[in-house]
Amino acid sequence: MPKGDGKLVAQNKKARHDYAIEETFEAGIVLQGTEIKSVRNARVNLKDSYARIDKGEIFLHNMHISPYEQGNRYNHDPLRTRKLLLHKKQISRLIGETKESGYSIVPLKMYIKDGYAKVLIGVARGKKKYDKRQDLKQKEAKRDIERAFKERQQ
Repeated sequence: MPKGDGKLVAQNKKARHDYAIEETFEAGIVLQGTEIKSVRNARVNLKDSYARIDKGEIFLHNMHISPYEQGNRYNHDPLRTRKLLLHKKQISRLIGETKESGYSIVPLKMYIKDGYAKVLIGVARGKKKYDKRQDLKQKEAKRDIERAFKERQQ
């Protein structure tokens, strides 16, 4: 199964708008008991989250997983730091790519694959304001072309 396939739980649309994604990696994520239940209920927000490398390990910061309704006192902290699971070669590659200035690691989507929660992370470079405008123009032009093509077929 290619990376990014599975039951989509959350998507970070803002990341594709704010960053130019250079490369993507599929990572497992370490979750506590009630967290996976909330993830399966799609109660996840990736909007302001980012990944950071610390002592050869990658951690996901600021990802919000809502507390599980039936979790009572065993519930988790919604914004706690979560460890990502990658191979050592992938981590060393990420370290090399993020050492360059302007590059960061952002989560793009979270999904359930074969019963496990996975996060698609991307090595990203921040876009300038004019890059964002240019992307919007291209998107709008593409939409207009598709609309004209549909009208022509009818």
